[in-house]
Amino acid sequence: MEFTVRSQNLIQKQTRYLGIDPGLNRTGYALIERTSRGPFLREGGVIQSTKTLSLHQRVHEIGCGLREVLAELKPEIVAIEQVFSSAINVKSSLLLAHARGAILMTIADAGIPVIHYSPAEIKRLLTGSGKAPKDQMQLAVQAALRLTKLPEPNDVADASAVALCLYHSVRFAA
Repeated sequence: MEFTVRSQNLIQKQTRYLGIDPGLNRTGYALIERTSRGPFLREGGVIQSTKTLSLHQRVHEIGCGLREVLAELKPEIVAIEQVFSSAINVKSSLLLAHARGAILMTIADAGIPVIHYSPAEIKRLLTGSGKAPKDQMQLAVQAALRLTKLPEPNDVADASAVALCLYHSVRFAA
């Protein structure tokens, strides 16, 4: 049940959007709800894996942790950041891809639609520039959610940015 949105005009009835910032050590998540006042950050947090465990056990921890989050928060649609790969950090990209695979499998098992955003798409949707620096992104998240301070840790702030992209990409059907 995976699909990619390239159009800003997709009409859905969803009102609960889960953004995910995947990571092998920490996977950030943020649930944003559509309200009459705009986007509202209902909850954010991290799913941590145990660094001393083997790769397959850590990936399992992430999948099980996300299963709990999905059961508790009941999002109607999920967005996840795509893996950014560079020739310099190939090993990091591969480890991140393992975590992302566990996340995608867990979302598919739950039967929830998922949309993928590249880091540049997230930056462009929130700031107007696909090359926006981290501090500009954080200020955009804080302003859009009307927060007195930025969600912490950074994984939650990044997941909030992903959820905001989904919120703004999917128009509400009255």
